[in-house]
Amino acid sequence: MSSSPSEKASKKAAATGAAADPLRPSDHIDSDNDTITSPALGVVGWMRWGWRQLTSMRTALVLLLVLAIAAIPGSIFPQRMADPNGVTQWQSENPDLFPILDAMQMFDVYLSAWFSAIYLLLFLSLIGCVLPRIKHHFKALRTKPPRTPVRLSRLDDFRAASRTVVADQDASAAASAAIDSAEAQLRSSGYRVVRYDDKRGYSVSAERGYARETGNLLFHLALVGILVTVAVGGSFAYTGQRVVVEGTSFVNTLLDYSSMNRGRFVAEGALAPYRMTLDEFDVTYEPIGTTAAGQAGNFAAHVTIDVPGQEQRTDKVVVNSPITIEGDQIYLLGNGYAPTLTVRNADGDVIFRDSVPFLPQDAAMTSLGVVKIPDGLPEQIGLVGFFYPTQVELNTGAFTSAFGDLINPMLTLNVYEGDLGIDDGTPRSVYVLDPSGMEQLTGGETGVDSIELAPGDTAELPGGRGSVTFENESPAGAADYSQSVKRFASLQIHHDASAIWVLGFAVLAVAGLLLAMFVPRRRVWVKATVADDSVSFEYAALARGEDPTLALAIDDVAAKHGRTLDESGHYAPAPVDESDAAENTEAPATTRK
Repeated sequence: MSSSPSEKASKKAAATGAAADPLRPSDHIDSDNDTITSPALGVVGWMRWGWRQLTSMRTALVLLLVLAIAAIPGSIFPQRMADPNGVTQWQSENPDLFPILDAMQMFDVYLSAWFSAIYLLLFLSLIGCVLPRIKHHFKALRTKPPRTPVRLSRLDDFRAASRTVVADQDASAAASAAIDSAEAQLRSSGYRVVRYDDKRGYSVSAERGYARETGNLLFHLALVGILVTVAVGGSFAYTGQRVVVEGTSFVNTLLDYSSMNRGRFVAEGALAPYRMTLDEFDVTYEPIGTTAAGQAGNFAAHVTIDVPGQEQRTDKVVVNSPITIEGDQIYLLGNGYAPTLTVRNADGDVIFRDSVPFLPQDAAMTSLGVVKIPDGLPEQIGLVGFFYPTQVELNTGAFTSAFGDLINPMLTLNVYEGDLGIDDGTPRSVYVLDPSGMEQLTGGETGVDSIELAPGDTAELPGGRGSVTFENESPAGAADYSQSVKRFASLQIHHDASAIWVLGFAVLAVAGLLLAMFVPRRRVWVKATVADDSVSFEYAALARGEDPTLALAIDDVAAKHGRTLDESGHYAPAPVDESDAAENTEAPATTRK
């Protein structure tokens, strides 16, 4: 008995293995091949793949989100460029954690290597996204609208109307003239139009909404512009801080800044020459007995400005309202008291006299300050003091300030003797005294009371080393302490010529975003077909994406075109539908889909 063909095929498959089965590919899990061979991409292939991944819109959005997240530490930790004093204070309060975070560049977030890497990747991604789209968009702008579809009725938004040609008119000529009027109507509405006539009839194809993609590209180009402007402008910008005491001046030179952060292309002589003198610092406090007692109100730094070649002028710096001097923006960051101290040696010679800024520690202006005297005494001396504008004593015996204004001012000083650590060339903050290696002479566990001074008082330094005087700055005849201590203003000087460019690109980005959001992309066709003594009109529209106003748009096109046909005199009046008449519509009778 002979075997059937199917039995022979089964035996052959069993003999040759599963690989002979035409329904089982060679890379199947049960096949004889143990490995899957993929084509080798090579170096160029992997680079092309990486570039495509980097320049995808999805990657650009992810990088934009990552950049926003990476900027968060800049608002959590003080930044050296904007608040160097805050960095110093953070270091003193967190000595163990500071080196770790500083190594991670948490205090220089916007200049850090990792933030710059994200920034550059985002820039490359946007460039790679936008350039091909610009080329494609430019080509699309030069492309004619597509030909009129044969069956417009298949489109979702479709209208149809039929009009009878008057007896003395040629139907073909009337249909052609009707499409001429539709073409003019669509062109006046901002459509790009192309006429397509053939043996089946007359038609016009129109499209609009390319401004939507133009706006989208404008938005992305504006983002690139912002990135470039910020990067380039930052190289020519500088930000510095200066503490100015009443009656003293600030000269816009590098040597006169308390701290300075400048771009890599800011030369030594790039700063505009001018001098600014702090004449007076005004601050008002809510009086005692009111709901907001002790809270500060208005702050104002009254300054005199001298610019070479210009007349001297006065101005006022207030919070959130900077003044401009030769392109520099002057901001008011803070304020406080600057007690004037005079230190004499044992012979009575003045070895130190200055108004020393004391940094506020609370809302009542309890302030901490440091005085360093490296010369003039047998040993270097450091004074750590607290200033209380309105001194009161707590139950514990400690002092505090009850009010921010000068009602009962008091200064306490602790004296340290030894190496101040300023002779080895290591930078030291003028607001911090490192007591390690120094001997404390007053206060604490020394058994010697801290020095307590009211304005005008003088006290002896321990061991006959000399004396210290808290000068009273009140004018002659003053009846109280309200002017006994000078105030200081902490100013920030910022120069960035790219700010106007950033603003311009930001406006362009918003304009592009509005275009991309509110300009619809749509195509419209109007077609006329001649049948004996009548002409059939078809109106159709197609949207690219969501367009909730598309139906209203095609209704408007049909209605306006119908009124044009009535005015042309080529057609008999259109029959009026009763329901349309009830709604006072002027459109000809149409069929909707």
